Amino acid sequence: MWQTIKNAFSDKSIRCKIFATFGLLLAFRIGCWIPLPGITADFYAGQFGGTGESNTIFQLLSMMSGGSMQYLTLFALGILPFINSFIIMQLLTLIIPPLERLSKQGDEGREKITIITRYVAIALAVVQAIGIVVAYKDYIDPMFGEKNGWLTAIMIIALLVSGSTVVMWLGERITELGIGNGTSLIIFSGILSSFGLALVNTIPQIKVEPNKLWNLFGYILVVLFLFAFIVFVDGGERRIKVNYAKQVKGNKMYGGQSTFIPIKVNSSGVMPIIFASSFMTIPMMIFQFTGQDNQAFANYMTYCYPGTTGSQWQWVGWVFYYLVMLGLIIFFAYFYAQIQFNPQDVARNLQQYGGSIQGIRSGKPTSDYLQKINNRIVLFGALFLGFIAIIPAALFQLIGGGLGLNNAISSTGMLIAVSVALEFNKQLEGQLMMKHYKGFLK
Repeated sequence: MWQTIKNAFSDKSIRCKIFATFGLLLAFRIGCWIPLPGITADFYAGQFGGTGESNTIFQLLSMMSGGSMQYLTLFALGILPFINSFIIMQLLTLIIPPLERLSKQGDEGREKITIITRYVAIALAVVQAIGIVVAYKDYIDPMFGEKNGWLTAIMIIALLVSGSTVVMWLGERITELGIGNGTSLIIFSGILSSFGLALVNTIPQIKVEPNKLWNLFGYILVVLFLFAFIVFVDGGERRIKVNYAKQVKGNKMYGGQSTFIPIKVNSSGVMPIIFASSFMTIPMMIFQFTGQDNQAFANYMTYCYPGTTGSQWQWVGWVFYYLVMLGLIIFFAYFYAQIQFNPQDVARNLQQYGGSIQGIRSGKPTSDYLQKINNRIVLFGALFLGFIAIIPAALFQLIGGGLGLNNAISSTGMLIAVSVALEFNKQLEGQLMMKHYKGFLK
C-alpha cells in the first residue's frame, strides 16, 4: 500500500487528482464546523453524550458526519440523505418496471436515475431537517414563542437542506475530479475525524489521572486488532472453479481454459448492520414523539433494552436486544445477498459460453449448487457482522468507557473505514496501471 502511494505521488496527473480529493474533503470538513444561527449548541450536543439506545442512531449519524450532527452545524445532515436515496432507488429499480428499463439503457439511463436520486435526496433532507427542528425545538433558541419564530425555523431548515445539497455536490466532484468514490470518502473522513477528536479529548483526563493511559493503550490495541480482523475477513472469498470446453470456430480454437467464480465472505459489506441498527432504534424514536412518562416506556427500558442499570432484569434486556439485533443482521445479510448475487443468471451465462463446474451439470443443478454455496457463505458473513456489531461495543464500554471512548468509533464505522481504504488503494493501483499501459502504447 505504501509503495502504491509513493508511486502515485511520483506521477503528476495522479498527484493532482489526490490533491483535488484532499482539497474537496477539506472543504467538507470546514463546513462541518460552521454553526447554524439560532442553535443552542451545548444543550443540543448533550443529547449525544449518553450510551442509551435513544442516542445510538444519533451517535452513528454524528460519527459519519464528522461530528457536525452533534453540534447541528451547516453540514449536519451530511451525505446521509443521498445514501438513503441511493438505497431506496436501488430497491425501487428491482420492483418498478420503468426504473428497471432505465437501468438497462446504458449511460443515458443511469444518468436519468442519478438525477431522480438527487431529487429524492433533497426531499429526504427536507423531511429530516423538519424532523430535527420539531423534535429538538427546546434546544433551539426560543423561536416558537416569538412572533416571527416560524421564519427562524424555515431558515434553519433551508440551511440544513442547502448544506446537505452542497455535500452531495462535493461527493460528485470528488468522484469526477479526484480518486475513488466521493460519497464513501466523505463518510470515511467523517469517521476518522470523529475518532481523532475523541482521542485528543482524552489528553486532559490522562493529565489528571495518569493511570488511565493504560486504558488508552488497551483501547487502541483492541481497535487495531479489530481493524486487522475486518481486513482479513473482507479479503476472504470462496473461489468456485469453472472449466470452459474447447470450441472450434472457423480455423481457430477457443476455450479449453479454467477460471473461477469469486464469492466474497462479506459481500453485503456494512449494509446489514446499518439496516438492523435503524430498525432497533424505531421503538425509541416512537417513544420520543409519544412521550417517555408512561408504563410502556418503563417496561421497554426494563425488559428490552441493554443499557438499564440497577434492575434485576437487566440481563433480560441485554439478551433480548442482542438476539433481535443478530436476527435482523442475518435477515438483511440474506436479503442484500439476493440483490447482489443471482445464481440463475450466473448459471445461464456459464451454459451460454460453454462453462461448467466440475461434477455439476449445467442449468438448474449449477444454479442450485451456487445457491447452496452462497447461502453458507452469507451465513458465515452474517455471523461475522453480528460479532463485529455486538462484541466490540461491550469491549469498548469496558476498556474505553472511563475515558469517554466507548462511542469514539463503532463497528459500523470500522467496517466502512476498512472498505473505503481498501477501495481507495485499488483505485490508486488502477490509475497507475492505466498510466503504465498508456506509456507502453506510446
